[in-house]
Amino acid sequence: MYGYLRHIRDGVTAEVEAALGRRKEVTDREIAGLTRRVVEKHHRLWVKADLLPTVPKNQPNVIMRKYGAIVDKAIADVFENLPVGKALGRRLREIAVILFAKSPGEVVYSGVSGVVVAGFGSEDIFPSLRSFTLEGVAGNRLKYEERDGQRTEITFRNAAAIVPFPQSEMVFTFMEGVQPSYQAAVEKDLSDIFREYPSVILDNIPKLSEKEKGSLKRRLQQVGGKLLEEYVKRLKGYRNTNYVEPVIDVVAILPKDELSAMAESLVNLTSFKRKVSMGTETVAGPIDVAVISTGDGFIWIKRKHYFAAELNPQFFANYFREVDGGKEG
Repeated sequence: MYGYLRHIRDGVTAEVEAALGRRKEVTDREIAGLTRRVVEKHHRLWVKADLLPTVPKNQPNVIMRKYGAIVDKAIADVFENLPVGKALGRRLREIAVILFAKSPGEVVYSGVSGVVVAGFGSEDIFPSLRSFTLEGVAGNRLKYEERDGQRTEITFRNAAAIVPFPQSEMVFTFMEGVQPSYQAAVEKDLSDIFREYPSVILDNIPKLSEKEKGSLKRRLQQVGGKLLEEYVKRLKGYRNTNYVEPVIDVVAILPKDELSAMAESLVNLTSFKRKVSMGTETVAGPIDVAVISTGDGFIWIKRKHYFAAELNPQFFANYFREVDGGKEG
């Protein structure tokens, strides 16, 4: 809750700084207006979202009754120097409460955990995968969600899949031939160009009235938006044809030992990237590797221990003696 409230406050700060970049001074009234605009935008986002199917309809009321004082304190702590009156205070309170009952797709979450379940059902021919994001417990209810794209099933038509969790940028780069943040930056810049270019053209055409410019600008921006959308689709199709599909076709026929080696290599690639960059080293070795198959079940390929194996031979001797004894029994 504190984290998202700070996210809203940071949005207000960014708006104020942008306004200061355009002129030397921003009045208290203007700051109040910017604050209201940012809070209202977030409020609309959360109110229009559907309740998660895993929480009861009265969950927001339960949260308010149980944690209302904590919510009010969080709002006061985070927005202490900003002009938040009664109306905006109610909006922020509603957002804070809805946080535990909804999950808008437009919101990028940080600080969440997850569970991935993969394998075969008792009557399955092919494996499947389901993943869930977990945020926490409030009002004796766990907030969790299975989002679109977090379920993968292998079928006769979908012969293979590579699904990274959760640091996926290096796997994405390997699969699609482009860094995801670079791709996002290119698409954003292109969007800005298509939005601003009509104004540049029209401002250089003489004898156009403001009304004519406004009408033409809207039409050109609409056409530009469609062209950009089509261009992004073509780029995605190119990546699928030339990068993704060839890798998936090979993965579909790899033997189990090479599949495990490939999985380990992709994790090592992510680990190496984290090590040589300034980011937090959230992925590092040693790496556990396992293979699940219908014939052999769950098999460890590599598994780390909390102790040095070469210094504790008795552990493995006892372990294999128990296993052999169990088989003989």
